[in-house]
Amino acid sequence: MGSQPPASRAALEPLATLDPAALAGVPASSPLTVRAAALSAHLLYLGTGGGKLLLFSLQDPSNPEFLRLLPIGATIPVSAILPLPSVARLLVHADGLLLLADPLLTRPVRRLGSLRNVAAVAARRASADPGSPSCSIAVSVGKKLLRVDLTLQDGDELDVQTREIAAVEGVKALAWVDDSVFVATATGYSLFSSIAGHGVAIFTLPESSGRPRVRPLSGGDEVMLLVDNVGVVVDRFGQPVGSSLVFNTTPDCIAEVFPYVIVAGDSKVDVYRRRNGAHLQTIPVARTGQGVLIVASDDDGIGTELVVIATAYKVFCYHKVSTVEQIKASLRRKNYKEAISLLEEFETDGEISKDMISFVHAQLGFLLFFDLRFEDAVNHFLLSETMQPSEIFPFIMRDPNRWSDLVPRKRYWGLHPPPKPLEEVIDDGLVIVQQALFLKKAGVDTVVDEDFLSNPPSRTDLLELAIRNIIRYLCASRVKNLSSLEMEGVDTFLMYLYRALDLVDDMERLASSQNSCVVDELESLLDDSGHLRTLAFLYGSKGMRSKALAIWRILARNYIAGLWKDQSENGSCGTSVDKRSEEIAAREAAKILKTSSDEDLVLEHLGWVADIDQELAIAVLTSEMRENQLSPEKVVAAVDTEKVVIHQRYLQWLIEDQGCDDPHYHTSYALSLAKSAIEAVHMESKYRGKGDREIDSDAQFIYLLREKLQLFLQASDLYDPEDVLDVIAESELWLEKAILYRKMGQENIVLQILALLCCLLCDEGNWRIVKLPSSIVQRLVEMMPIFSFWVCIWTLKMGKSLCLQQLYGFFIIMGNLWIPCKYWRDYPQICLFSWHQIQFYEC
Repeated sequence: MGSQPPASRAALEPLATLDPAALAGVPASSPLTVRAAALSAHLLYLGTGGGKLLLFSLQDPSNPEFLRLLPIGATIPVSAILPLPSVARLLVHADGLLLLADPLLTRPVRRLGSLRNVAAVAARRASADPGSPSCSIAVSVGKKLLRVDLTLQDGDELDVQTREIAAVEGVKALAWVDDSVFVATATGYSLFSSIAGHGVAIFTLPESSGRPRVRPLSGGDEVMLLVDNVGVVVDRFGQPVGSSLVFNTTPDCIAEVFPYVIVAGDSKVDVYRRRNGAHLQTIPVARTGQGVLIVASDDDGIGTELVVIATAYKVFCYHKVSTVEQIKASLRRKNYKEAISLLEEFETDGEISKDMISFVHAQLGFLLFFDLRFEDAVNHFLLSETMQPSEIFPFIMRDPNRWSDLVPRKRYWGLHPPPKPLEEVIDDGLVIVQQALFLKKAGVDTVVDEDFLSNPPSRTDLLELAIRNIIRYLCASRVKNLSSLEMEGVDTFLMYLYRALDLVDDMERLASSQNSCVVDELESLLDDSGHLRTLAFLYGSKGMRSKALAIWRILARNYIAGLWKDQSENGSCGTSVDKRSEEIAAREAAKILKTSSDEDLVLEHLGWVADIDQELAIAVLTSEMRENQLSPEKVVAAVDTEKVVIHQRYLQWLIEDQGCDDPHYHTSYALSLAKSAIEAVHMESKYRGKGDREIDSDAQFIYLLREKLQLFLQASDLYDPEDVLDVIAESELWLEKAILYRKMGQENIVLQILALLCCLLCDEGNWRIVKLPSSIVQRLVEMMPIFSFWVCIWTLKMGKSLCLQQLYGFFIIMGNLWIPCKYWRDYPQICLFSWHQIQFYEC
């Protein structure tokens, strides 16, 4: 992995230093030289070169307690100690022998079988049944690799079963994981099955390689194979996994405290991160006398916190620095990159809880915030799932305020000042930056960000940056499950901050949507700053319709420069802007009025809305969105008489859509339509000198208006025909008159009107087919002889062919009445008059 960077943090910290000889009461004339060490739970075992076993209690790691010394033989130096808790034994490898002792060293040691010249021994890791009172060990004796099974029986007796696994020569070290026994020799590493006994070579070692070592790693599935200063990690099948670990020196001893690998050698102990091989810490150790450094930990690796470093005469106890303390130390030094890296590492390895991850992100955010790094701070706030939005409130509004009681009174790890208004945070931060600049010129290093020192920001820029990032955090907080009071604070402070930056679009978007803003906190602020549109939207969203409509009315009628977000900078566009502003105000007011059932409120504001846009006024009156419809009597009385279109459209909606059967409204509607038709016809005749396009447009308008009147007169039986007839009596609305006379039962007058109308049309050379109700056509059939006279007159006026063609089409339109159609088709043969005889009737 190349050269290692210098260590940057403490993963282990010292607890205590032991003098084994002094604690055991051994006289100075008989010094103890430590050759082996082992940890099991809170018990520390030491083996000496003089054949002694020492037991210490680390129940209180800062104050080790000597428990017992057990001699095993003056000429038997201890090579290794293996705790076997499943069978309540301690296995000691000494001078080629295997000895068994009880865990508390209360009884003399016993030899394990008749084994001699033992080169290496290893206990099995990851037993299939961890709770079973048995264990297995692999032993290298001469050219044999043996399996020894130990079973604890009644009376604290051991049953020992031995069998050969394979023939292996020159074994230097062993490790047993699951069913695989890893064997290290001077030439390389091999793997043997503890069940079948067959073996396979993993890889060979160069001739110049140092002593091979093999170390099982916590978790039970991985083993580290040492090649000089490189630790190759393989799985239980001998296949490489992950990256190799490159050590700064060739290790004399290897231990593990998850997630660290600890190696001892060359008068120092180095700590590496197991996952990526990063070098974290170097612990120098002053050695006296001969011997190698020994580092030991509980073989389980996971869950243990203690590490023992032993020299020939001294033992040093260390414990793993907790993840929290490591992160805290980095933050205390304001080494944020290191803290973030630690957090990511601990999260990946599962060493830190989810709540603590959120806690650290929040703590990081506050530290960065007070260092004026607002964007980074909010990024960490957003990563914290436990941080509450109310913790930001003191940065926006000074205490006390409506939401002061919501603010948690926790300072995290006490690494940052208590929250205070943004302006003060920025002012204090800029003072620190100025001090750092002064110190930098004097050659003193500081923890202030280099970016600030090289390009100091202005107070204005910092304030805007801070506000924008707090806005970002509050917007993200709106989707969280907050209490109603906290939601009120979030939305109200959002409006404060939008106003501070004059973000009008955002203000109006928030105010017009569903929100929890507190109106009492905002109305004076918005009114004083001239943000009346926002205030109107806010009133509307809170159901304060009267106040909202009052503002829209003011904005519509009294346009003042600066009140509208879409005002033009060019004065020549002022009129169009004013008009557009009025329309916007009317439209927003109409939205409120459409849902209101308050008749007085609706009718109060209907007038000015109608002055701007009659279609909006009609939409307000005919809205189906309100719970209770408005009183027709009040509406009709309130509508301006000059607003004829509104009056007609409302009555039409009332009759057609609401099914109103009040004769008064039917008559009013008919009279209004009749007056409009008369006025339209009059205006057409008054301006007949217009161009063809204008004439066509006017004719179309009159046609549609009269058609609407005619259809209503035919369809409704609830209006008073005499009242309508009085209005159109002096007009040329002949067909409307015919319909009214028919309603009154005077068909004879209807036929006279029809005949006169047809004659007049012929005189004017403008023959048009007029559609009559089928009842009138039937009456015409009954009076055929009389009507035939007028047909003759029309024939002379129009010509025979055109007359027949028009009559044929007329009756087809009238309902395809074949009888009258056939009558007039055969007219020339049955008429009582010849064409010459009736010429004197020519008009």
